[in-house]
Amino acid sequence: MTSALTKEAVPPDEASVPVLDGLGERCLAEAHAFVRERAAECFSGRREGELAEFALPEFASGGKCLRPMFAYVGWRCGAEESEAAVRAASSLELLHCFALAQDDVMDGSPLRRGRPALHVRFDRWHTEQGWSGSARRFGEAAATLSGDLFLIWSERMLRESGLDAEALARGGPRYDLMREELAVGQFADLVNDARELPSWDTLLDVLRRKSGNYTVRRPLEFGAALAGCDPAVLTALGEYGGLVGEAFQFRDDLLGVFGDPAVTGKPSGDDLRERKASSVVVLAAERADRRQRAELGELLALSEVDDEAVTRWRALIQATGARERLGELIRERADKALAAIDPAVFPGPAADALAALATRCTERDQ
Repeated sequence: MTSALTKEAVPPDEASVPVLDGLGERCLAEAHAFVRERAAECFSGRREGELAEFALPEFASGGKCLRPMFAYVGWRCGAEESEAAVRAASSLELLHCFALAQDDVMDGSPLRRGRPALHVRFDRWHTEQGWSGSARRFGEAAATLSGDLFLIWSERMLRESGLDAEALARGGPRYDLMREELAVGQFADLVNDARELPSWDTLLDVLRRKSGNYTVRRPLEFGAALAGCDPAVLTALGEYGGLVGEAFQFRDDLLGVFGDPAVTGKPSGDDLRERKASSVVVLAAERADRRQRAELGELLALSEVDDEAVTRWRALIQATGARERLGELIRERADKALAAIDPAVFPGPAADALAALATRCTERDQ
């Protein structure tokens, strides 16, 4: 196959965006209904489930369903429309719920999608019940167990999707790899401290495993494997997915520092307060001059990052040109991803959806 990067870029087909919106709504409805049924089975009429029966389905609502959409587009690269495939793709939203519930505990994030994080809701419930012991510890433990349930339900939803055993067997290794990379990436993120800035290459390795591959590349490959796509399609999807996945995470890092909380649903500057060595921080350190490096050292040495320190961080990042440069890197990867959509490899509807998703992931504001 001719190198996909030599092809003329395929412009995003705006007419395909409503189709993708409809797909996301279908996937979200499938995932929410599955969680609602499982939560009722597990918790209805049980005292310990008074909150979980309603909090878990609510947690599974309101997502963008990017991973299911990428998985289903991967499926459409080699197979026709299928309700069973939509359900199989939707199972990835429950895998994402698992990751979010545990990630919020690890980061101590108070909000998720503009609402109290799951561990915060359980913390408050403990307090309302007047129980003894630490409400914080209870909330974290309950959210972790909820994450475990989401992980179990994700695999069950995939298994019960209606796809035949042969298709599930083809997708199984990709599904396992995606989950494994997610967990290993989270381990790496645990030691991702801005006070010990990693190299750019080390940072990219962590971002690819924790987010880029998990969000774009692996779901695409998973869906394509379910459909029985040939190696040429899987290779092309891997090339496209790697580029869009990196651009997606770069955009996420910019939003983590400069995003509007009213739009992102998360407190502004949280990544700085948590001392995450994100792409925008590492890039600022690499671009800083002598004076800026001195200020960077002062900020890294702070025992607590308060609002004033966040304001200084933002100004420093802006002054180094890191914000603008990361925007350029996002556009470069998006352009290469569009060029990787080879009409000789991908059928028309799948190619249009890939182009629209690349734009959606790299130009988003939430």
